[in-house]
Amino acid sequence: MKLYIGNDIWNKAGAFYVRLSVFVLERQMELAEEFDQLDTSTIDYAVIYDLEKPISTGRYELLDSETIRIGRIATLKEYRGQKFGRTIIQALEDIGREKGCIKASIHSEQTAASFYEELNYKIVSDEFYENNVPCVRLEKKL
Repeated sequence: MKLYIGNDIWNKAGAFYVRLSVFVLERQMELAEEFDQLDTSTIDYAVIYDLEKPISTGRYELLDSETIRIGRIATLKEYRGQKFGRTIIQALEDIGREKGCIKASIHSEQTAASFYEELNYKIVSDEFYENNVPCVRLEKKL
């Protein structure tokens, strides 16, 4: 297994493959909703590869000088339960620390909030909806 973080077109394709597989095909989310205005040529994606196959991904954006927002965490179904999502999140948190951030923020589907709580994230919002799915915002001090 190999983790790569960057905005190279081939890595972006790997991230999109995982997101398309998980969110659009498996979860039946709308294609236009999954791929949004943040998916630009300058955004970095973290992707874990099993040889040449992309299997897990996430992305980040800097909200301000103190906060990194981590998002679009996804792992192919056959690779779940092996802590790849956790590895992606920790790698993105490390990037936040390197950039001087002191806080990480995540918008999570309500059903996945406990996963982030296991990583020491705390729910800091009431329930809201994104793409017709109940979500909450979580934060963690880095």
